[in-house]
Amino acid sequence: MNSVQGVEVDAATRRVRRDGVDIRLSNKEFDLLHALISRPGEIVSREELMRDVWQTTFWTSAKTIDVHLGWLRRKLGDDTRRPTLITTIRGRGLRFELSPPVYVDQARSAS
Repeated sequence: MNSVQGVEVDAATRRVRRDGVDIRLSNKEFDLLHALISRPGEIVSREELMRDVWQTTFWTSAKTIDVHLGWLRRKLGDDTRRPTLITTIRGRGLRFELSPPVYVDQARSAS
């Protein structure tokens, strides 16, 4: 079982919980989440995700990952404009964050 930032993923039962609440995911949403949360803090490239989640080395659609990521973020309650769980590292891939990132205007208002 992987547990990061209150998100628990049990690969054996394909069960997901956030802060103790069950979350229903499609098979691809689960596979995408599992691919990311099993490597917390690491950048996972889109090529790796296409291979591991969709079992393909070619781009069936450039938007495939983005669409599933949007659905996944909504179901997890992660703000799509300022995500704290799964962040996009431009030009490199996606990362499941070990802790919520601090955004620039948050840092300014905290001082």
